Amino acid sequence: MRINPYLNFDGNCADAMRFYERALGGKLAMMPFAGSPMEKDIPDAYRNRIMHACLTTADGASLMASDTGPWAPYEAPKGIQVTLNYDTAAEGKKAFDAMSQGGKVTMPLDKTFWAEAFGMFTDRFGIQWMVNAGPINVESEEKSKEAADELR
Repeated sequence: MRINPYLNFDGNCADAMRFYERALGGKLAMMPFAGSPMEKDIPDAYRNRIMHACLTTADGASLMASDTGPWAPYEAPKGIQVTLNYDTAAEGKKAFDAMSQGGKVTMPLDKTFWAEAFGMFTDRFGIQWMVNAGPINVESEEKSKEAADELR
């Protein structure tokens, strides 16, 4: 099983997904309402909006998105963050720096007790993100503390 985030936008899905493609890499596919089987049922104002987009990264992860249609007014996302997980702090920093451009950093990327690098931001499209990179081996850290305690 895979769980994939599906983001909704208010007419700027194409811009957002192209930004994510540049920042994260991968292959982007997008389909507007125009030219789709739904085309005849969509008002002209929505024809160039994105019906479905999918960014597939080199490791097989997918980020999907669309613009809202006339049946559902846009609501800004609340209570959710998309997390990017990386094996190394360097990879995390690269993604954090690229994805947070033009957005608002809410927690600068820094070392934590669970990771070499963790940070949070809201991107320029209003999507909240977390970057978690270079997880610390908690078991090794605990063994090191136990060994230190034994020496005392």
